[in-house]
Amino acid sequence: MGIFNFSFCCGETRAELAGLVGPPTAACMPAGMCVLSEEWSKAKLVSRHWISHDVILVTFGLPDSTKPLGLSTCSCILAKFHEDGKDEPIVRPYTPVSTNNLVGQFQLAVKVYPGGKFSQHLKELPLESDVEFKHIGKNVKIQYPFKKNSITMIVGGTSITPMIQALHTILGSPGDTTKVTMLFGNKSQRDILCKDLLDSWVAGCGGRLKVVHVLSEVKDDASWSGEKGYINRELLERHAHPPSEDTLVLVCGPPPMYNAMCGPRDTPELTGILAEMCFKQEQVYKF
Repeated sequence: MGIFNFSFCCGETRAELAGLVGPPTAACMPAGMCVLSEEWSKAKLVSRHWISHDVILVTFGLPDSTKPLGLSTCSCILAKFHEDGKDEPIVRPYTPVSTNNLVGQFQLAVKVYPGGKFSQHLKELPLESDVEFKHIGKNVKIQYPFKKNSITMIVGGTSITPMIQALHTILGSPGDTTKVTMLFGNKSQRDILCKDLLDSWVAGCGGRLKVVHVLSEVKDDASWSGEKGYINRELLERHAHPPSEDTLVLVCGPPPMYNAMCGPRDTPELTGILAEMCFKQEQVYKF
């Protein structure tokens, strides 16, 4: 699978990444099958490529080259490294963008922040170096099958990664007829991760996937004719699936998005726009 615009790649790198782009692939595994345990273990950095102006794709090799990662749908793993001279490690959660079809390796899309300790570490880390990873039970997210006729995804920036995992299973599973609408918020056109992949899936899924891009910093971009500003109630009422017992809403983004849409990520109570629209708490899942 792949997630990128290729305008940032060239030559051999471009060809390598092009081989990752393809149709949605259901490679589901149940919880408890991940080859990473609850103990920290090392994985070697195999390759690193820029896939946008501020996002890198990093590929890690698994200790057993004959097995896939074995991660259940939408779940994340934890990564760790120690800063020089510091006792406390830096730990970050990541949802792989690769599926269990990739054997012996897994891939992460990492946004590189100017002051981001982990992203800067991965940006500068020499190839063949080790990074420590683990997977714990509480990081298992909602699992496929989702058992709903329609799903609305509300997404911000690089939080697209668990949604890509979900779309692989929904669109790649024979007999699944679930319809998905994604409202995808970004700053500008160059910030849209997965656009080529999402465009190809929209074109090839027979109307089951709709993607609405919403850009907040395109005031002076005459080439953009899509939605502008931030995801709000008006956009949800116009594009998303309405509240019903057969609808699920998946939210994944920065804290301001959670606060506006559904309430803080770490509180089960449903508030915000989705509550005002009469969605029920059990119909909204905060990643």
